[in-house]
Amino acid sequence: MEARLAAVAQEGNINALYDLIRHKTDVLEGTDDIAFAETPLHTAASAGHTHFAIEIMSLKPMLGRKLNPYGLSPLDLALRNGRTETVRQLVKFYPELIRVRGKERLTPLHYVAEKDEVDLLAQFLVACPASIKDVTIRGETALHIVVRTGKTRAFQDILGWLRRTGKDDVLNCRDENRNKVLHVAALTNQPQACSQVPNF
Repeated sequence: MEARLAAVAQEGNINALYDLIRHKTDVLEGTDDIAFAETPLHTAASAGHTHFAIEIMSLKPMLGRKLNPYGLSPLDLALRNGRTETVRQLVKFYPELIRVRGKERLTPLHYVAEKDEVDLLAQFLVACPASIKDVTIRGETALHIVVRTGKTRAFQDILGWLRRTGKDDVLNCRDENRNKVLHVAALTNQPQACSQVPNF
């Protein structure tokens, strides 16, 4: 990413972005052929420049799926930097960003589940229900992750959502060790979780 574009993204200045575009119409094309790149969307999302991030997504939607050299998407960076409003707005306009697989095939849903961010977790599940079936390189769904890490609130929320939406087939998903969620609960000595997960 060229220095002027990086500076504009860091400032979140939409007018300056269009000034750059007027002078160089392909200014956003620089990362197309690069597998992993820090893009202006990464910079803006990380800094919490919500409107600028949405503007970039509108102009160049593929940047939302681009991973930086650390294996993180722009939405991942917004999450990790506590830019909750940026996260909410990006997901509102582009719910498919919830399913972008980063390092170790972790998605933003996996991240909010592991961090017990129940408000974002609920928003993500409503915005992109199919994301509940996404698995990491270890074959773990978000439900496996919350049980393994003992995140009780996130566990309750996901389980309740699965029951309300009739998606309890996720309870049958097995991780790389062939463990269903019930087995993970037993292995991690979580009797309350064991009692709430039906044995399918």
